[in-house]
Amino acid sequence: MTIVDRHRRILDAVQQAGQLGVSALAELTGTSEMTVRRDLEHLADQGMLERYRGGARSLTLRGEEPPFAVRAHEDRDAKRRIAAAVADLIADGEAVVLDSGTTCLEVARLLQPRRLTVMPLSLHAANALTGGPQLRLLLPGGEPRREELALTGPLTEASLASLRFDTAILGCCGLTADGLTAYDLADAAIKRAAIASAHRVVVAADPNKFTRTALAFVAPVSALSLVVTTADAADDDTNALTAAGTHVRTV
Repeated sequence: MTIVDRHRRILDAVQQAGQLGVSALAELTGTSEMTVRRDLEHLADQGMLERYRGGARSLTLRGEEPPFAVRAHEDRDAKRRIAAAVADLIADGEAVVLDSGTTCLEVARLLQPRRLTVMPLSLHAANALTGGPQLRLLLPGGEPRREELALTGPLTEASLASLRFDTAILGCCGLTADGLTAYDLADAAIKRAAIASAHRVVVAADPNKFTRTALAFVAPVSALSLVVTTADAADDDTNALTAAGTHVRTV
């Protein structure tokens, strides 16, 4: 088992159980307690879990979004494949509003060298887009949320309301036939404003999102032009989205 695989197994186990001791994690990973303690210190330093004497506990509470640092390490290959497919949908010269979140951050990295106008809705994405020789970068106002660095509030909403984009690229916390949802109320408001400002709405979502419904309703599925996900998404989930009024593309 590689270090990355071991860290992933530790994170998954701690998140599922809520908290676990060092001895249980050592047995789970087939390694020594000393190694597990070093792993926990590293993961705690990265903001992925909380360390306590003898074990670790999850930072994710029921009904809350997992920390950005945790999500950034989840399903990276899938997120990159989704991001590549989304970036391929964008034609040179388009004006694009790009949502916050880890999958949209992967999209930002691919759009950076392109001839586009892009308004990112997070400081993470803004940093990834900076320096593109052909890219026109528009920065909205707003207040960045801690860790996530997503821009929210009336200044962000006003920036979106004053512009019209060819495409809005959105991430999501949950997406079912009942609609697109977000954990954070302010984030939901920004997503709605982005949808209202764009001619086309593309959602980048890994299949895990199709089994979740978060607190804040954003929009019905019929408001979405296209959902891009991976080919291992369950047919029942993708068929339900199609029946609810959007198109689904798998990669």
